[in-house]
Amino acid sequence: MTEKTPAASTPAALVDRSAKPRSVSRLVFLAVVMIGASIVFFLFKDRLNNDVMLGILGVMAVVGIFFLVSTVIGFVTVMPKATADPLARAFIDTHPEGTLVTDEKDRVIYANHAYGVLTGSTSASDVQSIEAILSRHRESAEAVYRLTNAMRNGHEGQEEFRMTQPLGAARDSGGAGHWYRLRGRPIAPGEGDGKLMAWQLSDISHERTEQELVFKELQNAINYLDHAPVGFFSAGRGGEIVYLNATLADWLGIDLTAFSPGKIMLRDLVAGAGMALVESVQAEPGLNRTAQLDLDLLKSNGQSLPVRLVHRVTATRDGSPGESRTIVISREEGGTGAHDAASAEMRFTRFFNNTPMAIASVDARGKILRTNGPFLQMFHGLVTRDDMERGTLLETMLREDDRKAFQEALNEAADKQGTIAPIDSRRADNDERHFRFYVNAVIEHSEETPEEAAIIYAVETTEQKALEAQMAQTQKMNAVGTLAGGIAHDFNNVLTAILLSADHLLMSLRPSDSSFADLIEIKRNANRAAVLVRQLLAFSRKQTMRPTVLSMTDVIGDLRMLVDRLTGSNVKLELEFGRDLWPVKTDLGQFEQVLINLAVNARDAMPEGGAITIRTRNVEAQEIARLNHRGMDVGDYVLIEIADEGTGIPPEVMEKIFEPFFTTKDVGKGTGLGLSMVYGIIKQSGGYIYPESEVGKGTIFRIYLPRHVEDEAEKAQAAAEAAAALEAGAARQAKIAADGPEDLTGGSAVVLLVEDEEAVRRGGKRMLEARGYEVHEAGTGVEALEVLKELDGRVDIVVSDVVMPEMDGPTLLTELRKDYPDMKFIFVSGYAEDAFARNLPADAKFGFLAKPFSLKQLATAVREMLDE
Repeated sequence: MTEKTPAASTPAALVDRSAKPRSVSRLVFLAVVMIGASIVFFLFKDRLNNDVMLGILGVMAVVGIFFLVSTVIGFVTVMPKATADPLARAFIDTHPEGTLVTDEKDRVIYANHAYGVLTGSTSASDVQSIEAILSRHRESAEAVYRLTNAMRNGHEGQEEFRMTQPLGAARDSGGAGHWYRLRGRPIAPGEGDGKLMAWQLSDISHERTEQELVFKELQNAINYLDHAPVGFFSAGRGGEIVYLNATLADWLGIDLTAFSPGKIMLRDLVAGAGMALVESVQAEPGLNRTAQLDLDLLKSNGQSLPVRLVHRVTATRDGSPGESRTIVISREEGGTGAHDAASAEMRFTRFFNNTPMAIASVDARGKILRTNGPFLQMFHGLVTRDDMERGTLLETMLREDDRKAFQEALNEAADKQGTIAPIDSRRADNDERHFRFYVNAVIEHSEETPEEAAIIYAVETTEQKALEAQMAQTQKMNAVGTLAGGIAHDFNNVLTAILLSADHLLMSLRPSDSSFADLIEIKRNANRAAVLVRQLLAFSRKQTMRPTVLSMTDVIGDLRMLVDRLTGSNVKLELEFGRDLWPVKTDLGQFEQVLINLAVNARDAMPEGGAITIRTRNVEAQEIARLNHRGMDVGDYVLIEIADEGTGIPPEVMEKIFEPFFTTKDVGKGTGLGLSMVYGIIKQSGGYIYPESEVGKGTIFRIYLPRHVEDEAEKAQAAAEAAAALEAGAARQAKIAADGPEDLTGGSAVVLLVEDEEAVRRGGKRMLEARGYEVHEAGTGVEALEVLKELDGRVDIVVSDVVMPEMDGPTLLTELRKDYPDMKFIFVSGYAEDAFARNLPADAKFGFLAKPFSLKQLATAVREMLDE
């Protein structure tokens, strides 16, 4: 048995003014009352009646007896019992922290023994308040000030501070200083007692010393880890790097002072396809998994660092990826002996995992034995390390239609065949990703994999297939465009002859003649045919365009009423304009046709009604680069979207929508030239159009027109053209005012008409002669030069076709300018003006008349050119 030691005597409080002597005052008051009563009886005994005296004494006797009985039974107490709990009082008196209670005037109400020890007070007279002791020390004054303000506002608080000398004068600090913790809280003991402040002061120097020791040990551990001969990093669930040591940071060139957890991702550190290897290490729920990986890390300067990773991964209980801890061993140092062999093996593993080609080894059945990083990356989601351990067959990654060819290639490899044809296939879960597999037989088996039968090399050909499809489509569109352009050119000649002949006949007939209506019908249908020709030319991008600088907000706003009428009452048109749209440069009339055509198509796709939304906004070059549209140059564009809520376009139809004469409408309801014309106009304007559709949900056509930035030369040229147009208009109006309506007759003017198409040349000559011109004709450019020579250059104007045998129109103009630099010249063509103007000198001046044209258009063009 252990012997019990006697308990130490309980230290008493130094100051305790909390008890109030109310019982003594009551006794004094009672004594005074009794003495006063005795004096009254003595002085007035002769004046008082005996009965009165007896009555008073009786009453007093009864009161006294009641008081005595009440005192005995405890109903009345003469000396009130102490209300304080002895246990609580003993706890506070013996508490190791110094406890002090002061009133609102900072007078000490209570101070325990520990407070005296901490402050060096030995008696009640030595005890001072917290504010009196600590406010005079610079180290603690600010803490006391903050706590006092907080307590006066009804809040409690805590402060820690360090003092160079201890508060107790008898204690020696040894020069290390002391740390103190000061707590304070306001208390209200009862009604009328006022607010009191309770303080607790404790010496925490020892606690601080222990904390500093722990911190130093932690710093040493971190220092050892930071400067270990191997790298180390830790990654979170999402692959964010939460810690890396100084060794790895030095290898990778990362500034640790600028590093913050989560700022760098693990995929940012792994080069090539190595990330697929890292991601292939997956832990079981609630367990850890460790794998050894040979791959390359990326330095901050872009260089590769060959390393070996000892990668440990955890998993949460629900199986989701957890945190990882990884040791990094650099493989840059050389070695000798056994180290050389290990280095050679690691170099091979590095090359194996970092080649851009996916590689896998299989046995005779096609079971995967080993793969590299690119293979895991290429077939991510179809194969993992666990799958390989379970004996996954490679053919499960291919479409079922291609598995037979793959198995035949494996049989050839098992037969040691030297040449095995490559296999083109697609992923089993994604028909849009194409691959080419090369199968090579294994001639000599290794000790590690004796069952190895073939090495499979896989290359993704998705991009190549897409480029091939795009090239084929481009060639097809170009061929069709060339064909359409050629047909349109020849057809324009036929239409021109028809229109000129019809005009000639109409001039000789009266409206009442029976043939007049037939000729009008012929001319109307010829004009309808001319519209179809223009659509063909638009697709082949050879139509005549007059590009001007436009604001899409104004263009679409002006077309709103027309589109509303075309789409009908059951289709709602919604416009969403972007702010501060950039200007674009295109032909106004042609672009209006684009919007109208797309709006009508959207209406037809919504037979039960719906909404057509037209949106515009600016798209900067950075966004264009992110969109990565195939064939689109990076730059600033204005985007116009036309979206409907219609039936959508199936994928097999989407591939053909821009082809001429392709239509899904019923016979007689569409020519199939609408979208081909849209395509040509956008392309000829330097823009791009990309459709997007989902069956049953609707279609969106996105048109990108390049932003137009006018330079000073363009602004000056535009101003000059506007001034010239105003001047010419004013002159024309003045002439009309002076001479009457405009005269389209030729007078004595001599015209040389150069045209290889005889019907057009004959009709043009007859029309111009009917207007009073003297007309000479030529079938080619060479013949035209001979006619000019015969006439000694006495020709006022030359009207020439562009495409002719022997010598075309531009060559004729160039040769003619050598001898006749001021001769007026008009080109006539079914192609766009810029299709041939680029072959002429920049300062070449000429007029232009588009085929097919009428008699009045021909006469007007010649007359205006002569009047310039």
